[in-house]
Amino acid sequence: MFLAWRELSFARSRFALMGGVVALVSVLVVLLSGLSSGLVNDGVSGLKKLPVAAFAFGADTSVDSAFSRSTVDREQAERWAARDDVADVALFGNQLVNAEGPGGEAVDLALFGVEPGSFVAPSTTDLATGEILGDPHGIVVSETVGDLGLGIGDTVTIERLGTELTIVGVLDGQHTFGHVDVAYIPLATWQEIHAGATDAAEVRPEAYDEATAVALAPVDGADLDLAAGDAAAGTAAVSLTESFDGSPGYAAETLTLNLIQVFLYAISALVVGAFFTVWTIQRKHEIAVARAMGASTSYLVRDALGQAAVLLVVSTAIGMGAGVGFGALLTSTPMPFALEAGPLALAAVLLVGLGLAGAAASVGRIAHVDPLTALGGQR
Repeated sequence: MFLAWRELSFARSRFALMGGVVALVSVLVVLLSGLSSGLVNDGVSGLKKLPVAAFAFGADTSVDSAFSRSTVDREQAERWAARDDVADVALFGNQLVNAEGPGGEAVDLALFGVEPGSFVAPSTTDLATGEILGDPHGIVVSETVGDLGLGIGDTVTIERLGTELTIVGVLDGQHTFGHVDVAYIPLATWQEIHAGATDAAEVRPEAYDEATAVALAPVDGADLDLAAGDAAAGTAAVSLTESFDGSPGYAAETLTLNLIQVFLYAISALVVGAFFTVWTIQRKHEIAVARAMGASTSYLVRDALGQAAVLLVVSTAIGMGAGVGFGALLTSTPMPFALEAGPLALAAVLLVGLGLAGAAASVGRIAHVDPLTALGGQR
């Protein structure tokens, strides 16, 4: 690293310029990572917090529209419950509704219809305040509903139906689906709303046996055999993670942001590779002198890669720090933004690793520098 440190000091303005580019890419990666995590949380945090391993939807239902088009019945749930690898099942309803608050304010809710006391129903440990489900027209809502000025005891009215729902409990943390706050509601009431009825007398009897999906929990240590269960129950089951694609806009949003991040990583590797290619060409004479004095090719390559590693690590650390600081300001805004240590650490490793790959591709020129070039001086 002797030559590397001398060059970093001698050409500090050039390396500072290159480091600034890498730092700016790091800032963009942090912001995109935070936006991606925020959109995921805003889109499927309600699903992620369910103690569910898989959902069984209606047969031939496409995953991207499963929560809006699927219908299953209690008989199918019972067939799943009869399987040895299934510990628990529960009918699960899902519907997005428009409602009004007590002051006439617009309130959008994702109604999760669950049977009180089932394994998917919120328990007392899930609550920040209030009570669990019990009242037929009581709902337990996400903590983020408080941003709308609603709280325990407030009543929201479903538009067009006029069904009044009273907030009896508030969940701890964010629970959203499709960028809409989740409201847990007794399954029977959900079935009435889903049927478009204003009272129980208008609901066809079989509607009380229907739901959007069957929520599945496996026996401890067992893997669910989804294919065999589907064959027995006539359903189309997917894992909890795969069901995220059923959240409105989830697949398109995550794919777009991930693609942008991939291009940023590629740009970073290309920019670093181009810089060190030009830098290697500019110091071709110095490299030839070093080789003529006995420096091995491997030594010069290690020196150049060490130089690249110093530049990348320092620049990435500075950029990540700046990005985290700026991102902390965004977390207090309505923008769905969340900084998570895991994705940020992975982003830092990828930036440094791909940058080193780009540098390695460029410093390969060192092996082709002829020591006899040193005899030519500056000719």
